[in-house]
Amino acid sequence: MYDGGKIIAGLIIGIGLLMSPFFYNAGKAAKEPERALTDKAKQAKQCVMDKAYMTSSHFSLLDEWRHTVVRDGERYYKRADGKVFYKSLQVTCMDCHSNKANFCDQCHNYMAVTPYCWDCHIAPEEKK
Repeated sequence: MYDGGKIIAGLIIGIGLLMSPFFYNAGKAAKEPERALTDKAKQAKQCVMDKAYMTSSHFSLLDEWRHTVVRDGERYYKRADGKVFYKSLQVTCMDCHSNKANFCDQCHNYMAVTPYCWDCHIAPEEKK
C-alpha cells in the first residue's frame, strides 16, 4: 500500500468538502417569523386554545374539527371555560387571522410544511 498517504489526504479533503455547508451555516439559524395578528385577534387576547397549543398543534385541532364536522355533523366547539366556537377554518380562524401571507404562509414556509387546507377551501383574498 504505497499510496496510503494520498488516500488519507483525499478522504480528509472529501469529508471537508462534504461538511463545508454545515460549517458555513453553523450558528446562522433562520429567525422565527413574527405572527401578524389583526386588531380583532389582539382584542380577543385568546384563541380557541392557548397560544402554545395553537403554535405547536393547531393542525391537530383543525383535523379533528374537519372529521367531526364532515362525519358527525358537529358544527360547534365548546372550550373548557364554556365559550363556543363555530368549527370553520374560513369563518372562525380567518376572521382573526385574515392575512394569510403574513400569518399562515410565513410560519408554514419557515417550518417547510405544505398544508392541504387550500385544496378544498378557497384561499382568502388579502385585505388591504
